[in-house]
Amino acid sequence: MRNSFIFHASTAIVVFTFLLLSTTCKAQLSSTFYNQNCPNGLSTIRNAIRTAVSRERRMAASLIRLHFHDCFVQGCDASILLEDGERNALQNKDSARGYEVIDSAKAQVEKICPGVVSCADILAVAARDASVAVGGPSWTVKLGRRDSTTASSSLAEQELPRFTDGLDSLISRFATKGLSARDMVALSGSHTLGQAQCSSFRGRIYNNGSDIDVGFASTRKRRCPDTSGQPGDSNLAPLDLVTPNSFDNNYFKNLLQKKGLLQSDQILFSGGSTDSIVSEYSRSPATFKSDFASAMIKMGDIGPLTGSAGQIRRICSAIN
Repeated sequence: MRNSFIFHASTAIVVFTFLLLSTTCKAQLSSTFYNQNCPNGLSTIRNAIRTAVSRERRMAASLIRLHFHDCFVQGCDASILLEDGERNALQNKDSARGYEVIDSAKAQVEKICPGVVSCADILAVAARDASVAVGGPSWTVKLGRRDSTTASSSLAEQELPRFTDGLDSLISRFATKGLSARDMVALSGSHTLGQAQCSSFRGRIYNNGSDIDVGFASTRKRRCPDTSGQPGDSNLAPLDLVTPNSFDNNYFKNLLQKKGLLQSDQILFSGGSTDSIVSEYSRSPATFKSDFASAMIKMGDIGPLTGSAGQIRRICSAIN
């Protein structure tokens, strides 16, 4: 009996300690984290992002995607920014971009608050500021993340969604990160911005499927050859053919018309469980923007390093 009591008591202590640590980690993320030690940090980041997006509107989409791809692998820890790691994963190589914008924002923040603001937090704030810069929603970014000292291209290839994923696979990938199907559809709405390379949508426009508008496919074929290895492989097409540089709900209207560029876009409106969400967002831009902001906050909570874990990198592309 005595040994049994000790076992249960020890188990209770372990469980309590785990819960305490979990609560502490969550509590350490706060929108006011830098108010005392770097009060001008957020405005410095905002100015850097505004400048970058004003130079190239497409950069807004790239920065939102960079934060998303960071959070889905090891949590929101800026691991994607380290050279020779996640950058080389299939889903990132030659398509993830905006690294130099984050590097510039980091350098500017380091001048006023050296060693204080993490690259992971800069990524999170940059995604919010990029959204605002192109007419998208704003949200309160929780801060206090620290930077990882490791990155894995193989883990990124396992964890990140692919443009060939089916609906069940997409829902499952997001569920493992604590995100619902509704969160997934809302976050996919960031494809109201940006462009994709021919190699990522070739299969969709040439498969003569019933889930693609014939005229839309024909238009896209003009700048996308039907076989790989040709000069047009990297040719770009807008993910939203109507307003590719503005944050709105036309992406969802396109899906209703079978004009989603990627297979993983159109699958959201293909007779499955997410059809009703797509329809709702196509009718109500306000609902979409509100849900997008909420989903971005939830995504920013995925596996942050806090307390003494990780480090505050001086340069985002390399560990200290």
